[in-house]
Amino acid sequence: MLENNNIEAFVKYNMFDKQQKTVKVDKYPFSKDKLYYNTEHDYYICPMGQKMEFIGKKNQKTETEFTQQLSTYQAINCVGCPLRSHCHKTKGNRRIEVNHNLDRLKHKARTLLTSELGIIKRKKRVVDTEPVFANIKQNKGFRRFMLRGKNKVEIE
Repeated sequence: MLENNNIEAFVKYNMFDKQQKTVKVDKYPFSKDKLYYNTEHDYYICPMGQKMEFIGKKNQKTETEFTQQLSTYQAINCVGCPLRSHCHKTKGNRRIEVNHNLDRLKHKARTLLTSELGIIKRKKRVVDTEPVFANIKQNKGFRRFMLRGKNKVEIE
């Protein structure tokens, strides 16, 4: 919606802060975000250099009833691969599902948030909005609202 209305969104996604840490021990060196993706021919490369080809798309609803489109990629042959036990645990060949639109939006958000203007806005949030939430939680004792929507929360 923000993109359709030409609004720049300086909004953090759930793993933004964790990804910004400079000292980072990589617990998952075989995760799908570490795989090389060839945009021109639409395939991934596994850690052993094998091509993971596109096999189909599917629509899936999230818990919030948002429909997302996932692309599925599968390795051609994982039999005998020395990295298999580290790469995946399934019986067949490795298969990954990717939401390309989500990846694109995360990249856009990361670019905005790490820009000079984004850093200024992130610093400003600490002063402008966080004290309001701290007041509600600490002084008013509200840790969780039972109702949703501005009018209902104001009543609560």
